[in-house]
Amino acid sequence: MRTLATATVAGALAWAVLSGAPTGATPSHDRATSTVADGTPGYAVEDFNYPDADRILAEQNIVLKRGDGHITLVDCAGGTGYIEVLARRHSGKVCFKVVGNSGWLSLEIPAVYSMKGNDYDTQVDMTVGTEEKSYDLDENTWTAVGESADEQGREHLLVEIRSAK
Repeated sequence: MRTLATATVAGALAWAVLSGAPTGATPSHDRATSTVADGTPGYAVEDFNYPDADRILAEQNIVLKRGDGHITLVDCAGGTGYIEVLARRHSGKVCFKVVGNSGWLSLEIPAVYSMKGNDYDTQVDMTVGTEEKSYDLDENTWTAVGESADEQGREHLLVEIRSAK
């Protein structure tokens, strides 16, 4: 008997939905569209933007744009095995740590003239005016890049780092 009553109620509800009869719920076209139920956290969507980029720009004058999270800015005093950058507009070195099998980071550091590679195969892209140049960094040694490798000594902007094991 309980099964018959349950089936009858389910059938009546199905008939009401299919026939358009009011069921007490607001039709979906009258409700505000929401991708997540009210009061619950939203979905995490990776946009590859560098976290705290505004703070880093204000404190260190380094523009960090986007990356896959495997190349991150670090304090050079925090260890070894980093990619190191020398630029005329920065006192001291700027360092990046690479984790995982590969990584990429788009950024802007002006007036770069030398970089030290780590244990990864690393390529960097730079711009000078409208010209783009790429350099392979020597592993664990300093490589002349940018203006120190340019015949005219022009100021180069570091725009991307790519590393892979």
